Amino acid sequence: MTPWNAATYQSGTCTPESLRTLAGYLELALDEGESVVLMRIGTQVRSVYVGNPSGTLEDLTDSGVVDACQADEILMLTCLGLNRITADGQQYRFVRSVRYIADRQAVVFTPA
Repeated sequence: MTPWNAATYQSGTCTPESLRTLAGYLELALDEGESVVLMRIGTQVRSVYVGNPSGTLEDLTDSGVVDACQADEILMLTCLGLNRITADGQQYRFVRSVRYIADRQAVVFTPA
């Protein structure tokens, strides 16, 4: 049973590349028992970190960058609060939240 406030994205045919990318970072976060942090670093790309978002930026592990358009699509296909996505047959549950790290707004995806 899906809670009434959970966003669910399922695709029977093709998983958008943006959700595949998010799923890859969620796998890293699950392996480390941490969260995925998406942060704007310019107009063209977004930086991706894995770690505990309640710490400092230096405490997070730099895990790569994603194109701004792809990051925007991730945000369009998910919502604040509980989310469920299916990416290539694998289901992921996570909570999307927003916080400030080093005086910059960050979107946090925490596996649930």
